[in-house]
Amino acid sequence: MGSMFRSEEVCLVQLFLQSGSAYNCVSELGELGLVEFRDLNPNVNAFQRKFVGEVRRCEELEKTFTFLEQEISRSLSPPLQGPLPPPCPTPSAPQPRELITIEEESERLARELKEVSRNRDSLRAQLTQLCQYKGVLTRTHSLTASQVVKKFYSYNSSCIIISFSFDYCAVENTLFVAGVVHPWKVPSFERLLWRACRGYIIVDFREMEDRLEHPDTGEMVQWTVFLISYWGEQIGQKVKKICDCFRTQTFAYPESSAEREEILQGLQGRIEDIKSVLSQTEAFLQQLLLRAVAVLPQWKVRVQKCKAIQMVLNLCSPSVTDKCLIAEAWCPTAKLPELQSALREGGRKSGSGVDSFYNRLPSSTPPPTLFPLNSFTTGFQNIVDAYGVASYREVNPAVYTIITFPFLFAVMFGDVGHGLLMTLAALWMVLEEKDPKLNKNNNEMMFGGRYLILLMGLFSIYTGAIYNECFSRGLSTFNSAWHVGPMFEKNIWNASVLAGNQYLSMDPVQPGVFTGPYPFGIDPVWGMANNKLTFLNSYKMKMSVIIGIIHMTFGVSLSLFNYFSLLFVLIPELFFMVSLFGYLVFMVVYKWIAYSAAESKTAPSILIHFIDMFLFTENPDNPPLYTGQSLVQTILVVLALLSVPVLLLGKPTCELIIFKLRQRRNFYMAEDRRLLVNDEGSINTRQGEIEGAAAEGEEFDAANEYMHQAIHTIEYCLGCISNTASYLRLWALSLAHAQLSEVLWVMVMRIALKWEGYVGSVVLFVIFAFFAVLTVSILLVMEGLSAFLHALRLHWVEFQNKFYSGTGYKLNPFSFSSIINASAAI
Repeated sequence: MGSMFRSEEVCLVQLFLQSGSAYNCVSELGELGLVEFRDLNPNVNAFQRKFVGEVRRCEELEKTFTFLEQEISRSLSPPLQGPLPPPCPTPSAPQPRELITIEEESERLARELKEVSRNRDSLRAQLTQLCQYKGVLTRTHSLTASQVVKKFYSYNSSCIIISFSFDYCAVENTLFVAGVVHPWKVPSFERLLWRACRGYIIVDFREMEDRLEHPDTGEMVQWTVFLISYWGEQIGQKVKKICDCFRTQTFAYPESSAEREEILQGLQGRIEDIKSVLSQTEAFLQQLLLRAVAVLPQWKVRVQKCKAIQMVLNLCSPSVTDKCLIAEAWCPTAKLPELQSALREGGRKSGSGVDSFYNRLPSSTPPPTLFPLNSFTTGFQNIVDAYGVASYREVNPAVYTIITFPFLFAVMFGDVGHGLLMTLAALWMVLEEKDPKLNKNNNEMMFGGRYLILLMGLFSIYTGAIYNECFSRGLSTFNSAWHVGPMFEKNIWNASVLAGNQYLSMDPVQPGVFTGPYPFGIDPVWGMANNKLTFLNSYKMKMSVIIGIIHMTFGVSLSLFNYFSLLFVLIPELFFMVSLFGYLVFMVVYKWIAYSAAESKTAPSILIHFIDMFLFTENPDNPPLYTGQSLVQTILVVLALLSVPVLLLGKPTCELIIFKLRQRRNFYMAEDRRLLVNDEGSINTRQGEIEGAAAEGEEFDAANEYMHQAIHTIEYCLGCISNTASYLRLWALSLAHAQLSEVLWVMVMRIALKWEGYVGSVVLFVIFAFFAVLTVSILLVMEGLSAFLHALRLHWVEFQNKFYSGTGYKLNPFSFSSIINASAAI
């Protein structure tokens, strides 16, 4: 928990990697995921680095793997359900000799696949063409074999109907054009033929019996056969140009029936031969694809690791002797022994006689931030990181967000029934968290926050029990503390009172009417009261103010661990907050405790007291809460006002004094050093060492510091007021959720409960389904999202800005697992 409260200690290390073992050392570090490498060649172009050739080799291999994946998804039968499965166990990074083997085998496999796929596609195209030719001869044989064919043309646009009667045997020099056309192109094809040829042709269209594959798209199409009869070369040229324009497939059409029969028999034989060869080609192609499926996942992972290693080596700088590579990396201090072990293991695998080693370096830049996370804390940490990543060793708000975020959400969403539904949905995601179907990239927002949703549901059940609401209905877990018997016994209520009043008021001052507070939550009798809304508004408003002030005060207290400025920052801020708003909470709680139901009519107004506190006056009509209240309030206001100048001037003045003292001390130290150096100087003393002490910390902009502190003071003082009012959203959204839930019950569910008998059962079933859909869509999804966003705002603006800067950056360690997972998600 210590490293979760503050980020882990991270140090800058300098790695000396021997040239022969650098590859294996980086591979071991990638398996462990310990360090984040820094670029030591920022001014060197990516194409001019030492290992750019190896990176390009890996990229070429990845292109080959992409081609293999495309062939697998296109041609494998039966097709894979989803992407290729990852290899188990995960293979290690390949050695240079192994990479050459992968390169040769993958290229040979890709080459064979290309050749076989090309042959398969060629055979399919030939088969389709032969089947089309066969269909043309078969479908048009009945037309040319008859003595007389009548063709009626109708062209709607010109309203002309022309009748043709033609005897194929009587007319000589009749020419034919036959082929197939896509069925979508038939109307425009026929219209253009009519307009271009002026009726000097005879056209017949018929659909083929079988569906054939389209050579370009691969879809199955029921082609349309056409036969065009014409006379004259000019008409024939026009017809052929139109056919080429529509990209029709035309075939040679013999004039005699005997020739057509002979061609049909030849086509049938060729089709059978091509089908036989095509089946063998498909079988061989499937063997190649199955072999690719077996080896491709391992190849991809190994090449990804090799590429990642080479890119890390490009970040390194060669030594002067070029016998080793020098790298710099951020590493958690607790993981330094593992770092040394990884370097030794890399040297052992390489057979190097000299081990690689590391040195710790001082750093002028702040280290990156690293928090140990698991599946439970990740969702809460993401909420904080969306505001800003914590600076190095800054207090992490995610530790407290685990409790405060679900609780503030539940205050606005309090309902036992709705919280139970949310809990069950989150519990299902928690129990099925290992299901790969749920843990997909598109479900990351919901699935990643499953523990957050679970806690929000559980807290909503708790606050719903306090509000005594379950789908807007009250729960009578205990007996009510209000009794109507004493009102009748003392003749306050009688028959005439009941007849003359629609609403009756129960007087808690009367003995026996109110016997004491309800054991847990709100008394269910308030559900029947006509002033229920007034009572709940008062209760929830005070509750929101109390929760908000406690939340903000806790945030101010946490600033001690971040800024370590106790006297001039934390104490004045706490005095200002507690003296004004903490006292307001005290008055609310004191009034609840000190005044019973019998004294409720004489209880003073807290609001008037709070106003009089700032005006330094007393209201005779508003009695004091306790003796000496006026003196206490005056002291608190004075303390709050005195804390403002301390907060405004204290910190920059203190820093200015410390700077002056340090500057004077450095001046005297420099004078003492000059006395020890003769006029000609000493070879053991540099001029920078004499003058550097005086120049150390020379820059201090006092005006800038005072201005910055003034802005902070104004923002804090005004923010205490506005942020306290902002917490009233807890009351507003809680009221809105309760009212929407009640409206949905009254306007929908109550209608179904009025019906009786079998008809009532059917009506209840239908209306309950409608009620359930509205409950989930409006009250759970929309209202839940609204409460989530408001709770998010309360944490980011009202809570975190009291102590959290969020100006850091994450430690992004070099890890093979993260690289492979990222590529799999893409």
